[in-house]
Amino acid sequence: METKICVIGLGYVGLPLARLFSTKYETIGFDMNLSRVEALMAGHDVTLEVSDELLQEAIKNGFKCTANVDDIRECNFYVVAVPTPVDKNNTPDLTPLYGASTTVGKVISKGDIVVYESTVYPGVTEEECIPVVEKVSGLKFNVDFFAGYSPERINPGDKLHTVEKIKKVTSGSTLEIGKKVDEIYSSVIVAGTHLAPTMKVAEAAKVIENSQRDINIAFVNELSKIFNRLGIDTQDVLKAASTKWNFLPFSPGLVGGHCIGVDPYYLAQCAQRHGYNPEIILAGRRMNDGMGEYVANELIKLMLKKGIQVLNSNILILGFTFKENCPDVRNTKVIDIYNALREYNLNITVYDPWADSEIVKKEYGIIVINELPEEKVDSVVLAVAHSQFHNIDVESLVKKCHVIFDVKGFLPKELVDGRL
Repeated sequence: METKICVIGLGYVGLPLARLFSTKYETIGFDMNLSRVEALMAGHDVTLEVSDELLQEAIKNGFKCTANVDDIRECNFYVVAVPTPVDKNNTPDLTPLYGASTTVGKVISKGDIVVYESTVYPGVTEEECIPVVEKVSGLKFNVDFFAGYSPERINPGDKLHTVEKIKKVTSGSTLEIGKKVDEIYSSVIVAGTHLAPTMKVAEAAKVIENSQRDINIAFVNELSKIFNRLGIDTQDVLKAASTKWNFLPFSPGLVGGHCIGVDPYYLAQCAQRHGYNPEIILAGRRMNDGMGEYVANELIKLMLKKGIQVLNSNILILGFTFKENCPDVRNTKVIDIYNALREYNLNITVYDPWADSEIVKKEYGIIVINELPEEKVDSVVLAVAHSQFHNIDVESLVKKCHVIFDVKGFLPKELVDGRL
């Protein structure tokens, strides 16, 4: 039987994957956001993960995006790529997965396969998602329909490590289905695939990838705090230590986004449900979640040392997205710097040429400008290392007595007053 693919969720993960599948298979992208679908069918991806040229070529060759569930009934290989966020209490929110599973249940037929890509803790696919599909469809799992799990590894904004160039972990609900899932993915992933023995192994592999990065970044963030008290430049220390062949090159900074700042909470909750309190994972999260407030407090200390009037002073924050050269503002920790500084009754301007000001206003309730302000400010915080910032003469933005704080180690050392 000919494979007909439907990718559910056309965000940073789903769209690049759907576009890639469309080069080999009949593929439909499904998203409940009609305006998103219309924009894609007009040939433009606002996330900038897929270029207009590639998207328009895919559409010309038959790729279609839709918000109509009836359009995906003829598919037989469903891929779920919806977000898996946490709520305000850092508890995993599986609502998007339940919704996507309901959609699959409405259209899945006997013999079909549904593969989940959303990041979850081990067991979610079989224990949370599949029962929804069974209930809505009336079909029996591993008898009438089958499942797989292949964790997404998209790195937003990275034009070098695109989806086809990143090795893919695959798995299936049976040995035979695992091989089938692996065969379909390996046909488009040039970097190759790794077939995990079970879906739970694949789920666990994904969630520890980002938890490991989170813990390593937390370690260097703690080092940054220690070396700051010792009067030692952290970047100099890391540069020296990196001369050893097996030193891991992590840098201090803000940890936001939809993966590294979220996934550890999924693993932590899973561990707690099974009677184990994960000390290192949660300690890393506490360290990284506190870095925005730490940066704000360090800035204020430096201003006081220079005799700069803090009350009603003008602060410019460069960058708001969660990472450089990317419009993604999900779970950005720059907002923590902003909120902490607001407690000192400052006038704060946020400049980011990548961020969508309407999305930022809706999600965070603050104004982000896309052009540099003309007025000189008392202090600057470089929070995100956008490549455009290379062209900015930062000294021209500040008054004679000022403070420049570099979160990213991006600016020349002699130019800044403080950095992580």
